[in-house]
Formats: sequence, C-alpha cells, structure tokens
Amino acid sequence: MRAVTTTGPGGPEVLTISQLPDPEPGPGEVAIEVAATAVNRADLLQRQGLYAPPPGASDVIGLECSGTIVAVGDGVTDWAVGTPVCALLAGGGYAGRVVVPAGQVMPLPDGVDVVTAAALPEVACTVWSNVFMVAGLQPGDVFLVHGGAGGIGTMAIQLAAALGARVFATAGSPEKRELCRSLGAEVAIDYRDEDFVEVVRAHTDGRGADVVLDNMGAKYLARNVSVLADEGRLVIIGLQGGVKAELNIGQLLSKRGAVIATALRSRPVEGKAAICASVVEHVWPLVADGRVRPIVHEALPLERVADAHRTVEGGSHSGKVLLTL
Repeated sequence: MRAVTTTGPGGPEVLTISQLPDPEPGPGEVAIEVAATAVNRADLLQRQGLYAPPPGASDVIGLECSGTIVAVGDGVTDWAVGTPVCALLAGGGYAGRVVVPAGQVMPLPDGVDVVTAAALPEVACTVWSNVFMVAGLQPGDVFLVHGGAGGIGTMAIQLAAALGARVFATAGSPEKRELCRSLGAEVAIDYRDEDFVEVVRAHTDGRGADVVLDNMGAKYLARNVSVLADEGRLVIIGLQGGVKAELNIGQLLSKRGAVIATALRSRPVEGKAAICASVVEHVWPLVADGRVRPIVHEALPLERVADAHRTVEGGSHSGKVLLTL
C-alpha cells in the first residue's frame, strides 16, 4: 500500500510517500481501504517527533479515515466486507489501508459521501465526548469555544447550537468570525483585539460561560477560569499556548468550578468504542438532517501531504483539510 512516512522529525519536507505491507486485521479488528483521511494538529506534532503514537498503534500518521471495509478479523460480527464507513484511529490514516478495532468504526451519516466523511470522526468524537459527555453542556447553557473556525471549533459551534446552547466563539479574522456566526455562534470574538472575558460577561449580564472548550492551554488558563460562571467547567484539549501556567485556586473554588484536561488518542479501546457509539446515536442524526455538517477547507491528493501540513500549520484554513487516496 501507499503510505506517508517520514525521513526523521522535522518540517513538512520530511513527509514522503512509501510502499508498506498491507496490514491484516487481528481479532476484533477490521481492515479499511482508505478513501480519505484528514490532517489534525496532533499530526503536526507527531511529524515533529513530539507526539509518539500509543503503544501498539501504527507509526503512520493519521487519526481518522473514511473508506470501505475490505476484511474483518475473528470475532467481528457487526461489520461486513464492502460496507462504507469512517473510523477513529490511534494512527495509520495516511495510508491506503488501515486496521482498527471494530468499536471505533462508524457508518457514514446519511447524506455524507465517503470522502467528506473523513472530516468527521476526530472532531465529532472530540467535541461530543468533551463538551457533552464530560462537561455536560445543557440547553440554555453558555458555551465558549476557542478557535471557532478550525475543525474542532466548527463542529463544536454547530453541535452546541443545534442542542440549544448559547454559543460564543473566538476567531482571528473577519472571514472566520463570519463563518462562526453562520454556523450558529451568537457572538464571534476577535481574540486579537477583544478580551473574550469582557465580551462573554457583557452578553450574559456578568454571568460568564458554563462550559469552555480550550485548545490553548497555559496561555488562556487564567482568563478561562475568570470567564467561568458559577459551577462552570473548563475543558482543555490542546496546548497550543504552552503547558505550564499559574492557577488561581481561590477563584476556581469561589465559583465551584472545574478544570478538566482530556485526550482522546490515549484512551483505552473500550472508552473510544463507547464514544463512537454515542456519536452515532446522538450526532449522526443531526448530520443527516442538516443541522450539523462537515466543514472542509480543501481536499488534496495524498502526494500533496506536505502542502496540507503547511496549510494547517499556517492556520489560514477553516474547517478540515483532507487527503484523498
């Protein structure tokens, strides 16, 4: 099979196309012929040598894919060869074929083609598990998401709005803020020139946000805690703004608030299977009826993987960047 490998840690120039043996499914696994995969920020870190795959996972980059089942392992009864699917991966997506535990395989949502479906697994599972399963966002709650025009952000805005929350989003350009509003954000905040704490408080009579989904980490920690409403929950899923910061525990205590840091890739197989099942039950119907849609910036052939990484690294895109095979 064709697969993206690296000549060593470094920039996009280390990415190259190689020929690797086709992986075969073991017990409880299925093999998928990949139609498309997507580029995530975690992929950039893995390319740089900063984010090793979990033990037992493929060294090939790629945390999600869509395609067609071509083989099933022993004990797999829920999936059949020839079924179009998408899947949440621990690695291996930048390749012509991947094996994955059967519980992390999902049917295509109605109305979504097999290539576009590659834009869904990672963002849908990340947002649903963190914002709803962990943080418990409810209708009428105030929700703030940082990076609203990115892959995670565009999914978070749509899901929260579809399920009745008031949505606030930060974004860095007029075009991206307009996209956020078009997807359901009540207020889109210019993080370069506006203080999101002041904006959220001004629009909530000083109350603040019930749930904050953060990809920045250290840089935003103090202000994220400040913007929380009483009993608010801050969920940190990224570290683009650093890994160490000072936490005002007294302020958090006074709000009876919570700071939660989570990761999807390192969860046990059973945990990821439960998330995928919940996504199929709760998110896929919203995709099927059009209230939530995958946002794709562009789809490039696998051979242009370096260009795809440069696009995501530069941050000029909105939504997802796909790689097609």
